[in-house]
Amino acid sequence: MKYISTRGNYKKVNSAEAIKLGMVPEGGLFVPESIPKLNLEDLKNISKENYQEIAKKILSLFLTDFDSKEISEIVNNSYGENFDTKDVTPLVKIKDNLYILELWHGPTAAFKDMALQMLPHLMLKSKEKVGTDKTTLILVATSGDTGKAALEGFKDIDGIEIIVFFPEEGVSKVQELQMRTTTGINTKVIGINGNFDDCQTGVKNIFSDKILATELAKKGYELSSANSINWGRLLPQIIYYFKAYFELVNNDKIKIGEKVNFSVPTGNFGNILAGYYAKEIGLPVNKFICASNKNKVLSDFINTGEYNKNRDFYKTMSPSMDILISSNLERFLFEITGHNSEKIDNWYKELNKTGKFNVDDETKNKINKIMVAGFASEDETEETISKIYSETNYLLDTHTAVGVKVVNNYNLDGKTIVDSTANPYKFTGNVLKALTGESEKDEFVAIDKLNEKTKVEIHRAVKGLDKKEILHNETIRKDEMKDVVVKSVK
Repeated sequence: MKYISTRGNYKKVNSAEAIKLGMVPEGGLFVPESIPKLNLEDLKNISKENYQEIAKKILSLFLTDFDSKEISEIVNNSYGENFDTKDVTPLVKIKDNLYILELWHGPTAAFKDMALQMLPHLMLKSKEKVGTDKTTLILVATSGDTGKAALEGFKDIDGIEIIVFFPEEGVSKVQELQMRTTTGINTKVIGINGNFDDCQTGVKNIFSDKILATELAKKGYELSSANSINWGRLLPQIIYYFKAYFELVNNDKIKIGEKVNFSVPTGNFGNILAGYYAKEIGLPVNKFICASNKNKVLSDFINTGEYNKNRDFYKTMSPSMDILISSNLERFLFEITGHNSEKIDNWYKELNKTGKFNVDDETKNKINKIMVAGFASEDETEETISKIYSETNYLLDTHTAVGVKVVNNYNLDGKTIVDSTANPYKFTGNVLKALTGESEKDEFVAIDKLNEKTKVEIHRAVKGLDKKEILHNETIRKDEMKDVVVKSVK
Protein backbone atom coordinates (compact mmCIF):
# COMPACT_ATOMS: atom_id res chain seq x y z
CA MET A 1 0.00 0.00 0.00
CA LYS A 2 1.44 3.34 -1.09
CA TYR A 3 0.30 6.81 -0.02
CA ILE A 4 -0.03 9.80 -2.32
CA SER A 5 -0.60 13.54 -1.95
CA THR A 6 -4.05 15.04 -2.45
CA ARG A 7 -2.37 17.73 -4.56
CA GLY A 8 -0.18 15.50 -6.70
CA ASN A 9 2.96 17.27 -5.52
CA TYR A 10 4.94 14.54 -3.73
CA LYS A 11 6.38 11.11 -4.37
CA LYS A 12 4.57 7.94 -3.32
CA VAL A 13 5.52 6.77 0.17
CA ASN A 14 4.73 3.78 2.36
CA SER A 15 2.56 4.10 5.46
CA ALA A 16 5.50 4.45 7.88
CA GLU A 17 6.83 7.46 5.97
CA ALA A 18 3.36 9.03 5.71
CA ILE A 19 2.81 8.66 9.46
CA LYS A 20 6.28 9.95 10.33
CA LEU A 21 5.89 13.04 8.13
CA GLY A 22 2.36 13.85 9.33
CA MET A 23 1.44 15.89 6.27
CA VAL A 24 2.85 16.38 2.78
CA PRO A 25 5.85 18.73 3.07
CA GLU A 26 4.86 20.56 -0.13
CA GLY A 27 1.27 21.08 1.06
CA GLY A 28 -1.57 18.58 0.86
CA LEU A 29 -2.45 15.43 2.79
CA PHE A 30 -1.47 11.79 2.42
CA VAL A 31 -4.17 9.31 1.37
CA PRO A 32 -3.96 5.63 0.41
CA GLU A 33 -3.36 5.14 -3.30
CA SER A 34 -6.34 2.76 -3.34
CA ILE A 35 -8.92 1.69 -0.78
CA PRO A 36 -8.86 -2.03 0.12
CA LYS A 37 -12.19 -3.84 0.03
CA LEU A 38 -14.00 -6.27 2.30
CA ASN A 39 -17.01 -8.24 1.01
CA LEU A 40 -19.95 -9.52 3.07
CA GLU A 41 -18.22 -12.83 3.72
CA ASP A 42 -15.21 -10.96 5.07
CA LEU A 43 -17.48 -8.93 7.33
CA LYS A 44 -19.16 -12.08 8.64
CA ASN A 45 -15.78 -13.57 9.46
CA ILE A 46 -14.79 -10.71 11.76
CA SER A 47 -18.23 -9.69 13.06
CA LYS A 48 -17.92 -11.77 16.26
CA GLU A 49 -14.47 -10.48 17.13
CA ASN A 50 -13.68 -8.04 19.94
CA TYR A 51 -12.50 -4.50 19.34
CA GLN A 52 -8.83 -5.42 19.33
CA GLU A 53 -9.19 -8.16 16.71
CA ILE A 54 -11.29 -5.92 14.45
CA ALA A 55 -8.62 -3.25 14.81
CA LYS A 56 -5.88 -5.65 13.72
CA LYS A 57 -7.86 -6.59 10.61
CA ILE A 58 -8.52 -2.99 9.56
CA LEU A 59 -4.96 -1.86 10.23
CA SER A 60 -3.50 -4.75 8.26
CA LEU A 61 -5.37 -3.53 5.16
CA PHE A 62 -3.56 -0.18 5.23
CA LEU A 63 -0.24 -0.86 6.99
CA THR A 64 1.20 -3.34 4.52
CA ASP A 65 4.76 -2.41 5.48
CA PHE A 66 4.04 -3.58 9.06
CA ASP A 67 4.00 -7.29 9.86
CA SER A 68 1.23 -9.00 11.84
CA LYS A 69 3.30 -9.13 15.04
CA GLU A 70 3.97 -5.40 14.90
CA ILE A 71 0.30 -4.63 14.31
CA SER A 72 -0.75 -6.88 17.19
CA GLU A 73 1.68 -5.16 19.55
CA ILE A 74 0.43 -1.72 18.49
CA VAL A 75 -3.22 -2.66 18.97
CA ASN A 76 -2.69 -4.47 22.28
CA ASN A 77 -0.75 -1.51 23.67
CA SER A 78 -3.46 0.92 22.53
CA TYR A 79 -6.71 -0.63 23.79
CA GLY A 80 -6.59 -2.21 27.21
CA GLU A 81 -6.82 -1.02 30.78
CA ASN A 82 -6.55 2.59 29.57
CA PHE A 83 -10.24 2.26 28.64
CA ASP A 84 -12.84 1.82 31.37
CA THR A 85 -14.89 -0.81 29.54
CA LYS A 86 -13.95 -4.04 27.77
CA ASP A 87 -16.25 -3.07 24.91
CA VAL A 88 -14.04 0.02 24.32
CA THR A 89 -16.88 1.75 22.39
CA PRO A 90 -20.27 0.68 23.83
CA LEU A 91 -23.39 1.12 21.71
CA VAL A 92 -26.46 2.31 23.65
CA LYS A 93 -30.02 2.29 22.35
CA ILE A 94 -31.92 5.40 23.42
CA LYS A 95 -34.95 5.24 21.11
CA ASP A 96 -36.38 3.05 18.38
CA ASN A 97 -33.83 3.02 15.56
CA LEU A 98 -31.58 5.54 17.36
CA TYR A 99 -28.32 4.49 19.01
CA ILE A 100 -25.46 6.32 20.72
CA LEU A 101 -21.90 5.14 20.05
CA GLU A 102 -19.92 6.10 23.17
CA LEU A 103 -16.42 7.02 22.04
CA TRP A 104 -15.31 8.65 25.30
CA HIS A 105 -14.28 5.79 27.57
CA GLY A 106 -10.56 6.50 27.20
CA PRO A 107 -8.29 8.46 29.58
CA THR A 108 -9.33 11.99 28.54
CA ALA A 109 -13.11 11.49 28.13
CA ALA A 110 -13.17 12.34 24.40
CA PHE A 111 -13.30 10.40 21.14
CA LYS A 112 -9.79 11.61 20.28
CA ASP A 113 -8.47 8.89 22.62
CA MET A 114 -9.61 6.28 20.10
CA ALA A 115 -6.79 7.37 17.79
CA LEU A 116 -4.35 9.12 20.10
CA GLN A 117 -3.84 6.12 22.33
CA MET A 118 -2.60 4.36 19.19
CA LEU A 119 -0.74 7.07 17.29
CA PRO A 120 2.32 7.17 19.60
CA HIS A 121 2.85 3.43 19.04
CA LEU A 122 2.39 3.88 15.29
CA MET A 123 4.77 6.82 15.32
CA LEU A 124 7.54 5.01 17.18
CA LYS A 125 7.32 1.96 14.95
CA SER A 126 7.21 4.17 11.84
CA LYS A 127 10.34 6.03 12.93
CA GLU A 128 12.08 2.71 13.48
CA LYS A 129 11.08 1.49 10.02
CA VAL A 130 12.15 4.66 8.27
CA GLY A 131 15.41 4.63 10.17
CA THR A 132 15.47 8.15 11.56
CA ASP A 133 17.41 9.07 14.68
CA LYS A 134 16.05 12.62 14.89
CA THR A 135 13.85 13.82 17.73
CA THR A 136 10.28 14.16 16.47
CA LEU A 137 8.60 17.42 17.44
CA ILE A 138 4.82 16.91 17.38
CA LEU A 139 2.84 20.09 16.74
CA VAL A 140 -0.85 20.06 17.61
CA ALA A 141 -3.57 22.63 17.00
CA THR A 142 -6.61 21.86 19.12
CA SER A 143 -10.15 23.10 19.56
CA GLY A 144 -10.18 21.38 22.93
CA ASP A 145 -10.10 17.58 22.97
CA THR A 146 -7.24 16.69 20.61
CA GLY A 147 -4.74 18.58 22.74
CA LYS A 148 -5.19 16.65 25.96
CA ALA A 149 -5.56 13.33 24.16
CA ALA A 150 -2.29 13.94 22.28
CA LEU A 151 -0.50 15.06 25.43
CA GLU A 152 -1.69 11.99 27.28
CA GLY A 153 -0.61 9.70 24.47
CA PHE A 154 2.85 11.17 23.83
CA LYS A 155 4.01 12.29 27.28
CA ASP A 156 7.35 10.90 28.47
CA ILE A 157 8.00 8.98 25.24
CA ASP A 158 11.70 8.96 24.33
CA GLY A 159 12.60 10.66 21.06
CA ILE A 160 9.36 12.65 20.88
CA GLU A 161 8.48 16.13 22.10
CA ILE A 162 5.05 17.73 21.79
CA ILE A 163 3.73 21.30 21.68
CA VAL A 164 -0.02 21.91 21.83
CA PHE A 165 -1.55 25.23 20.73
CA PHE A 166 -5.12 26.01 21.79
CA PRO A 167 -7.39 29.08 21.52
CA GLU A 168 -7.24 30.76 24.93
CA GLU A 169 -10.91 31.74 25.01
CA GLY A 170 -12.19 28.94 22.78
CA VAL A 171 -12.27 25.84 25.00
CA SER A 172 -14.18 24.80 28.11
CA LYS A 173 -12.62 25.26 31.54
CA VAL A 174 -12.30 21.50 31.91
CA GLN A 175 -10.56 21.22 28.54
CA GLU A 176 -8.17 24.04 29.41
CA LEU A 177 -7.25 22.59 32.81
CA GLN A 178 -6.77 19.14 31.33
CA MET A 179 -4.08 20.64 29.10
CA ARG A 180 -2.58 23.18 31.51
CA THR A 181 -2.04 20.53 34.21
CA THR A 182 -0.45 17.91 31.95
CA THR A 183 2.69 16.30 33.30
CA GLY A 184 5.53 14.88 31.21
CA ILE A 185 9.07 16.08 30.61
CA ASN A 186 8.47 16.39 26.86
CA THR A 187 5.21 18.39 26.87
CA LYS A 188 4.48 22.06 26.26
CA VAL A 189 1.05 23.75 26.17
CA ILE A 190 0.53 27.23 24.73
CA GLY A 191 -2.62 29.35 24.71
CA ILE A 192 -3.20 31.52 21.62
CA ASN A 193 -4.97 34.87 21.51
CA GLY A 194 -7.17 33.78 18.62
CA ASN A 195 -9.49 30.98 17.53
CA PHE A 196 -8.87 27.39 16.46
CA ASP A 197 -8.46 28.32 12.81
CA ASP A 198 -5.61 30.64 13.84
CA CYS A 199 -3.95 27.74 15.67
CA GLN A 200 -4.44 25.33 12.77
CA THR A 201 -3.24 27.82 10.15
CA GLY A 202 -0.17 28.62 12.25
CA VAL A 203 0.75 24.94 12.53
CA LYS A 204 0.29 24.37 8.80
CA ASN A 205 2.47 27.39 8.02
CA ILE A 206 5.20 26.01 10.26
CA PHE A 207 5.03 22.66 8.48
CA SER A 208 5.40 24.31 5.07
CA ASP A 209 8.35 26.51 6.14
CA LYS A 210 11.31 24.83 4.39
CA ILE A 211 13.89 27.16 5.92
CA LEU A 212 12.66 26.31 9.40
CA ALA A 213 12.68 22.59 8.56
CA THR A 214 16.33 22.88 7.53
CA GLU A 215 17.20 24.71 10.74
CA LEU A 216 15.43 22.10 12.84
CA ALA A 217 17.14 19.25 10.98
CA LYS A 218 20.57 20.74 11.78
CA LYS A 219 19.59 20.59 15.46
CA GLY A 220 18.46 16.98 15.19
CA TYR A 221 14.70 17.62 14.99
CA GLU A 222 11.95 16.81 12.52
CA LEU A 223 8.31 17.87 12.60
CA SER A 224 5.21 15.72 12.64
CA SER A 225 1.56 16.10 13.62
CA ALA A 226 -0.95 14.44 15.90
CA ASN A 227 -3.88 16.24 14.30
CA SER A 228 -6.07 14.30 11.90
CA ILE A 229 -4.04 15.72 9.02
CA ASN A 230 -1.78 12.78 9.96
CA TRP A 231 -3.02 9.55 8.37
CA GLY A 232 -1.93 7.70 11.52
CA ARG A 233 -4.50 9.75 13.47
CA LEU A 234 -7.30 9.10 11.01
CA LEU A 235 -6.78 5.39 10.39
CA PRO A 236 -7.66 4.16 13.93
CA GLN A 237 -10.98 6.00 13.76
CA ILE A 238 -12.19 3.72 10.96
CA ILE A 239 -12.27 0.81 13.39
CA TYR A 240 -15.16 1.86 15.61
CA TYR A 241 -17.56 2.20 12.69
CA PHE A 242 -17.17 -1.52 12.02
CA LYS A 243 -17.44 -2.34 15.74
CA ALA A 244 -20.72 -0.41 16.05
CA TYR A 245 -22.21 -2.12 13.01
CA PHE A 246 -21.20 -5.57 14.22
CA GLU A 247 -22.78 -4.90 17.61
CA LEU A 248 -26.14 -4.31 15.92
CA VAL A 249 -25.68 -7.54 13.94
CA ASN A 250 -24.68 -9.58 16.98
CA ASN A 251 -27.66 -8.29 18.98
CA ASP A 252 -30.04 -9.27 16.15
CA LYS A 253 -31.02 -5.65 15.48
CA ILE A 254 -29.98 -5.90 11.82
CA LYS A 255 -28.87 -8.58 9.39
CA ILE A 256 -25.37 -8.52 7.95
CA GLY A 257 -25.50 -6.42 4.79
CA GLU A 258 -28.39 -4.24 6.01
CA LYS A 259 -27.53 -0.55 5.73
CA VAL A 260 -27.39 1.88 8.66
CA ASN A 261 -26.92 5.64 9.01
CA PHE A 262 -24.27 7.51 11.01
CA SER A 263 -24.77 11.00 12.41
CA VAL A 264 -21.45 12.64 13.16
CA PRO A 265 -21.01 15.97 14.97
CA THR A 266 -17.94 17.35 13.25
CA GLY A 267 -15.91 20.50 12.73
CA ASN A 268 -12.66 19.36 11.11
CA PHE A 269 -14.33 16.56 9.10
CA GLY A 270 -11.94 13.87 10.36
CA ASN A 271 -14.42 11.71 12.26
CA ILE A 272 -16.97 11.60 9.47
CA LEU A 273 -14.21 11.02 6.91
CA ALA A 274 -13.15 7.91 8.84
CA GLY A 275 -16.74 6.70 8.50
CA TYR A 276 -16.61 7.38 4.75
CA TYR A 277 -13.47 5.25 4.46
CA ALA A 278 -15.26 2.47 6.38
CA LYS A 279 -18.06 2.65 3.82
CA GLU A 280 -15.64 2.51 0.91
CA ILE A 281 -13.95 -0.54 2.46
CA GLY A 282 -17.31 -2.28 2.47
CA LEU A 283 -19.33 -1.30 5.55
CA PRO A 284 -23.04 -1.15 4.59
CA VAL A 285 -23.95 2.54 5.09
CA ASN A 286 -27.03 4.30 3.77
CA LYS A 287 -26.28 7.93 4.65
CA PHE A 288 -23.86 9.97 6.71
CA ILE A 289 -25.35 12.95 8.52
CA CYS A 290 -22.86 15.80 8.84
CA ALA A 291 -23.96 17.66 11.97
CA SER A 292 -22.73 21.22 12.57
CA ASN A 293 -23.22 23.76 15.32
CA LYS A 294 -23.73 27.48 14.66
CA ASN A 295 -20.40 27.49 12.80
CA LYS A 296 -22.10 25.65 9.97
CA VAL A 297 -19.54 26.00 7.20
CA LEU A 298 -19.62 22.24 6.52
CA SER A 299 -23.38 21.80 6.41
CA ASP A 300 -23.67 24.86 4.18
CA PHE A 301 -21.04 23.39 1.85
CA ILE A 302 -22.76 20.01 1.57
CA ASN A 303 -26.12 21.67 0.89
CA THR A 304 -24.91 24.32 -1.59
CA GLY A 305 -21.57 23.18 -3.02
CA GLU A 306 -19.87 26.40 -1.90
CA TYR A 307 -17.23 26.31 0.81
CA ASN A 308 -17.04 29.81 2.27
CA LYS A 309 -15.08 30.62 5.41
CA ASN A 310 -15.78 34.34 5.04
CA ARG A 311 -18.33 34.49 7.83
CA ASP A 312 -18.68 35.32 11.50
CA PHE A 313 -16.96 32.95 13.90
CA TYR A 314 -19.08 31.93 16.90
CA LYS A 315 -17.99 30.64 20.29
CA THR A 316 -20.54 27.98 21.15
CA MET A 317 -21.33 25.46 23.88
CA SER A 318 -19.81 22.79 21.59
CA PRO A 319 -16.35 24.36 21.23
CA SER A 320 -14.61 21.37 19.67
CA MET A 321 -16.69 22.10 16.56
CA ASP A 322 -15.97 25.83 16.45
CA ILE A 323 -14.02 25.56 13.21
CA LEU A 324 -14.29 27.32 9.84
CA ILE A 325 -11.40 25.65 8.01
CA SER A 326 -12.03 21.89 7.91
CA SER A 327 -8.76 20.20 7.01
CA ASN A 328 -10.02 16.71 6.21
CA LEU A 329 -12.54 17.92 3.68
CA GLU A 330 -9.59 17.99 1.28
CA ARG A 331 -9.15 14.23 1.58
CA PHE A 332 -12.86 13.65 1.06
CA LEU A 333 -12.96 15.77 -2.08
CA PHE A 334 -9.89 14.01 -3.43
CA GLU A 335 -11.67 10.66 -3.05
CA ILE A 336 -15.01 11.89 -4.40
CA THR A 337 -13.36 13.35 -7.54
CA GLY A 338 -11.54 10.11 -8.30
CA HIS A 339 -8.15 11.41 -7.10
CA ASN A 340 -8.28 14.54 -9.24
CA SER A 341 -5.35 16.40 -7.68
CA GLU A 342 -5.62 19.24 -10.21
CA LYS A 343 -9.13 20.07 -9.02
CA ILE A 344 -8.06 19.87 -5.38
CA ASP A 345 -5.05 22.09 -5.95
CA ASN A 346 -7.16 24.70 -7.77
CA TRP A 347 -9.93 24.70 -5.16
CA TYR A 348 -7.51 25.13 -2.27
CA LYS A 349 -5.52 27.84 -4.04
CA GLU A 350 -8.86 29.63 -4.47
CA LEU A 351 -9.67 29.07 -0.78
CA ASN A 352 -6.33 30.58 0.26
CA LYS A 353 -6.81 33.52 -2.11
CA THR A 354 -10.48 34.39 -1.62
CA GLY A 355 -11.63 32.35 1.40
CA LYS A 356 -14.04 30.26 -0.66
CA PHE A 357 -14.47 27.87 -3.55
CA ASN A 358 -17.30 26.13 -5.42
CA VAL A 359 -17.27 22.49 -6.49
CA ASP A 360 -18.77 21.42 -9.81
CA ASP A 361 -22.25 19.88 -10.04
CA GLU A 362 -20.90 16.37 -10.62
CA THR A 363 -18.91 16.50 -7.39
CA LYS A 364 -21.81 17.96 -5.41
CA ASN A 365 -24.18 15.26 -6.69
CA LYS A 366 -21.74 12.52 -5.68
CA ILE A 367 -21.50 13.99 -2.18
CA ASN A 368 -25.27 14.26 -1.80
CA LYS A 369 -25.76 10.61 -2.71
CA ILE A 370 -24.00 9.53 0.47
CA MET A 371 -24.23 12.52 2.79
CA VAL A 372 -26.83 14.93 4.16
CA ALA A 373 -26.15 17.81 6.51
CA GLY A 374 -27.74 20.15 9.00
CA PHE A 375 -26.96 22.24 12.06
CA ALA A 376 -28.26 22.87 15.55
CA SER A 377 -28.56 26.30 17.14
CA GLU A 378 -27.54 26.87 20.75
CA ASP A 379 -31.16 26.75 21.89
CA GLU A 380 -31.80 23.55 19.92
CA THR A 381 -28.73 21.93 21.44
CA GLU A 382 -29.94 22.74 24.96
CA GLU A 383 -33.45 21.53 24.15
CA THR A 384 -32.11 18.24 22.80
CA ILE A 385 -30.08 17.56 25.95
CA SER A 386 -33.14 18.25 28.09
CA LYS A 387 -35.56 16.28 25.92
CA ILE A 388 -33.42 13.18 25.62
CA TYR A 389 -32.73 13.13 29.35
CA SER A 390 -36.38 13.57 30.31
CA GLU A 391 -37.54 10.90 27.85
CA THR A 392 -34.75 8.31 28.19
CA ASN A 393 -32.67 9.25 31.27
CA TYR A 394 -29.62 9.37 28.96
CA LEU A 395 -27.23 12.29 29.39
CA LEU A 396 -25.78 13.84 26.23
CA ASP A 397 -22.87 16.23 25.99
CA THR A 398 -23.22 19.38 23.93
CA HIS A 399 -21.56 17.93 20.80
CA THR A 400 -23.47 14.65 20.77
CA ALA A 401 -26.68 16.64 21.22
CA VAL A 402 -25.94 18.40 17.93
CA GLY A 403 -25.67 15.01 16.25
CA VAL A 404 -28.99 13.86 17.75
CA LYS A 405 -30.80 17.07 16.82
CA VAL A 406 -29.77 16.92 13.18
CA VAL A 407 -31.00 13.32 12.90
CA ASN A 408 -34.49 14.71 13.45
CA ASN A 409 -34.16 16.83 10.30
CA TYR A 410 -34.37 13.71 8.17
CA ASN A 411 -36.60 10.67 7.89
CA LEU A 412 -33.95 8.16 6.91
CA ASP A 413 -34.57 4.46 6.41
CA GLY A 414 -33.00 2.05 8.87
CA LYS A 415 -31.22 2.47 12.13
CA THR A 416 -29.11 5.53 12.92
CA ILE A 417 -25.99 5.60 15.08
CA VAL A 418 -24.87 8.93 16.55
CA ASP A 419 -21.18 9.30 17.33
CA SER A 420 -20.92 10.49 20.94
CA THR A 421 -17.68 12.41 20.91
CA ALA A 422 -17.32 13.49 24.55
CA ASN A 423 -18.45 12.68 28.05
CA PRO A 424 -21.05 15.18 29.35
CA TYR A 425 -18.84 16.10 32.33
CA LYS A 426 -16.40 17.84 29.97
CA PHE A 427 -19.03 20.53 29.31
CA THR A 428 -20.93 20.42 32.58
CA GLY A 429 -22.02 24.03 32.88
CA ASN A 430 -23.98 23.91 29.64
CA VAL A 431 -25.36 20.43 30.29
CA LEU A 432 -26.53 21.47 33.76
CA LYS A 433 -28.19 24.60 32.37
CA ALA A 434 -29.96 22.51 29.73
CA LEU A 435 -31.46 20.29 32.43
CA THR A 436 -32.23 22.83 35.15
CA GLY A 437 -32.12 26.30 33.60
CA GLU A 438 -29.48 27.14 36.21
CA SER A 439 -26.34 29.00 35.14
CA GLU A 440 -23.33 27.99 37.19
CA LYS A 441 -20.09 29.80 36.32
CA ASP A 442 -17.87 27.54 38.41
CA GLU A 443 -17.45 24.45 36.24
CA PHE A 444 -16.52 22.25 39.19
CA VAL A 445 -19.49 23.29 41.30
CA ALA A 446 -21.56 22.46 38.21
CA ILE A 447 -19.97 19.00 38.07
CA ASP A 448 -21.09 18.24 41.62
CA LYS A 449 -24.59 19.58 40.94
CA LEU A 450 -24.95 17.55 37.75
CA ASN A 451 -23.80 14.42 39.52
CA GLU A 452 -26.23 15.05 42.37
CA LYS A 453 -29.12 15.52 39.94
CA THR A 454 -28.44 12.68 37.51
CA LYS A 455 -26.32 10.21 39.52
CA VAL A 456 -24.29 9.72 36.31
CA GLU A 457 -20.76 8.78 37.31
CA ILE A 458 -18.17 11.54 36.96
CA HIS A 459 -15.54 10.53 34.41
CA ARG A 460 -12.12 9.85 35.92
CA ALA A 461 -10.53 12.44 33.60
CA VAL A 462 -12.53 15.17 35.33
CA LYS A 463 -12.43 14.07 38.97
CA GLY A 464 -10.16 16.29 41.05
CA LEU A 465 -8.96 18.24 38.01
CA ASP A 466 -9.41 21.58 39.78
CA LYS A 467 -6.98 20.45 42.49
CA LYS A 468 -4.11 19.72 40.09
CA GLU A 469 -1.14 22.05 39.72
CA ILE A 470 -1.04 24.23 36.59
CA LEU A 471 2.27 23.41 34.88
CA HIS A 472 1.80 25.30 31.60
CA ASN A 473 0.64 28.91 31.84
CA GLU A 474 2.02 30.55 28.69
CA THR A 475 -0.20 32.53 26.30
CA ILE A 476 1.06 34.16 23.09
CA ARG A 477 -0.10 36.03 20.00
CA LYS A 478 -0.87 33.90 16.96
CA ASP A 479 2.11 35.38 15.08
CA GLU A 480 4.49 34.09 17.78
CA MET A 481 3.87 30.37 17.19
CA LYS A 482 6.98 29.90 15.03
CA ASP A 483 9.10 31.61 17.72
CA VAL A 484 7.86 29.06 20.28
CA VAL A 485 8.97 26.21 18.05
CA VAL A 486 12.39 27.73 17.44
CA LYS A 487 12.97 28.41 21.14
CA SER A 488 11.82 24.92 22.14
CA VAL A 489 14.69 23.23 20.28
CA LYS A 490 17.50 25.49 21.51
